[in-house]
Amino acid sequence: MEIDFALINEVADFKEDYNEIYQEIIKETAKQLEIESDLELSCIFVDDNKIHEINKQYRNIDRSTDVISFALEDSEQFYVEGMPRSLGDIFISVDHAKMQAKEYGHSMKREMCFLFTHGLLHLLGFDHMNPEDEAKMIKKQKDILNALKIERDNYGN
Repeated sequence: MEIDFALINEVADFKEDYNEIYQEIIKETAKQLEIESDLELSCIFVDDNKIHEINKQYRNIDRSTDVISFALEDSEQFYVEGMPRSLGDIFISVDHAKMQAKEYGHSMKREMCFLFTHGLLHLLGFDHMNPEDEAKMIKKQKDILNALKIERDNYGN
């Protein structure tokens, strides 16, 4: 399996590099979901103002948020053998991640990995619109992060 992953940082004062760990998360997610096809996707780090603008423009929600995913696939799509699955884009608010890491009492690194995993699962069709789907998504997030030893208490501190 090949991964074509682009990580774009639009936040000037945020210098952390998550490329390697995000690639590990993609690989572990593919393993757990038994995905064998090549994948392509991107992740963009933005500030609260930018994610607010995106949320308002594309989701009609007039506030900032932590992560937004734009999936390119849908259930009707067919796959061409030999071509990568183009999953879409994940936008993560660095500002929101900082606030949430502090609020939940864990590292920024752990929060950024959690948000990326959450966004990736959305690109792969997971959702949390009802309690049953939410429980499945939360369990899968935990399974992926735990497999990589990215846990609340000990990662990145």
